[in-house]
Amino acid sequence: MPRASARPGTSSRTATPRAAQSNPPAKAAMPSKAARTTNADRKSKSAALPPSVRRPNDARPSQASRPSTSARRSKASRPSNASREALPKLAFRPLTPDRWKDVVALFGPRGACAGCWCMWWRLGASDFRRLRGEGNKRAFRRVASEAPPPGVLAYSDDAAVGWCAIAPRAAYTRLTRSRIFRPIDAEPVWSVSCFFVAKPYRRRGATVALLRAAVLFAKAHGARIVEGYPVEPRKGSLPDPFAWTGFASAFRAAGFVEAARRSETRPMMRIRL
Repeated sequence: MPRASARPGTSSRTATPRAAQSNPPAKAAMPSKAARTTNADRKSKSAALPPSVRRPNDARPSQASRPSTSARRSKASRPSNASREALPKLAFRPLTPDRWKDVVALFGPRGACAGCWCMWWRLGASDFRRLRGEGNKRAFRRVASEAPPPGVLAYSDDAAVGWCAIAPRAAYTRLTRSRIFRPIDAEPVWSVSCFFVAKPYRRRGATVALLRAAVLFAKAHGARIVEGYPVEPRKGSLPDPFAWTGFASAFRAAGFVEAARRSETRPMMRIRL
């Protein structure tokens, strides 16, 4: 079949449309302002989605809903009830001269805490600093040789695992000078001044058991009122070295009631016998 020829008067080249020669390609049309989506719009839309289809970032809790660092630490530092073993059966004995070696083994080379040897309440500040360590140890041994005994030891098997100091209030020099622990009234009282519990037995109820034993000990020596000066933290827990006078919760568990409070965190608690 013969090839078709070009029309007369025209070039054999294909003609380019004039509009294509004179005008550059048009830019893509910009979306209208109403059609633009902002980050805020995307967040609001995402928040409306069900949890199962939200993006991972949308599922994160807000900063306000997250627990603070201090709260997380406090919660982590508190032992759970499941992790606490039951307290074994304890026996209680007064600290007499023949049991001196037992309290030495319990207190260890630091004398319970920083060379105190349970003499902080019994000495003025200058004497305590001067005797800290071996001097306090000798002083406490003299106290343990006198009557009545200065406190009660808790034993597990044959080892002393806890200590509670208790004596007539007049034996504690610092109480007579204390502003927040000045006498409530003129009634004679015995004072629970100090606890020391071996680490494996802490936070297991040993303090409450020691308190009950100390109350019976004081009653046997004629006490009619026993008084304590525990600490009650504003919030959270308190390191053991700062709770050597006991926690208010332990005193309540042992039957004590609050008798006065001259400091937000230091109630005076009593039990009548």
